[in-house]
Amino acid sequence: MTIEIKGKAAELLASQAAAQGTTVEELVEVMVLERAAAELQILLRRKAAVKGIREFRKHVKPDPDGWTIRDYIDHGRR
Repeated sequence: MTIEIKGKAAELLASQAAAQGTTVEELVEVMVLERAAAELQILLRRKAAVKGIREFRKHVKPDPDGWTIRDYIDHGRR
């Protein structure tokens, strides 16, 4: 994959890479990998949350009067 970076962004990346003693290519690769890892962590947390909600809902019994959640929310508002 080729990414073309020009102007101020290229200068900033070059100076940051030099300060870290690496190349621009290596710096960009690390930045991309860190971003991908962060996004993967978000997806894993969401998946765990959905699993927890589904497990919780297995134990929820229907309302004895047949009311829905919307019925409870709207109760007394009309």
